[in-house]
Amino acid sequence: MKKSTLLLVMIPSFFLFTATQCDEDSPTYDEEREELNLFKEDIEAIANASVCNETTECRFIAFGRKPCGGPWSYLIYSTSIDVEELESLIENYNQQENQLNIKWDLVSDCQVVVPPASVECENNQCIAIN
Repeated sequence: MKKSTLLLVMIPSFFLFTATQCDEDSPTYDEEREELNLFKEDIEAIANASVCNETTECRFIAFGRKPCGGPWSYLIYSTSIDVEELESLIENYNQQENQLNIKWDLVSDCQVVVPPASVECENNQCIAIN
């Protein structure tokens, strides 16, 4: 009987110890945010490398996820790059930022970010027209 009582005490203690060990290995908010910021910079670099010759090549896409919903901004780019890859990266980024918001119970202003009224090609760069 004493062995079973000892096991009843040891098993929950083992799981508690294991759970706290996992928490120590988990990244902090700052570490996760920094990793996401680096991902964002990579995406922006791809979009900024795009060039245009005509306005019809210019596009924009919602970029980022505010904790209360909606994007943080709109990314302007041209079709001179691999658009499917860029859109896939942005979708992945937006999902990761949404998960970060939920995990860390983040808050933000709930102001709606309005998309550009249009985009135009000027000096081989796509620009937003508001």
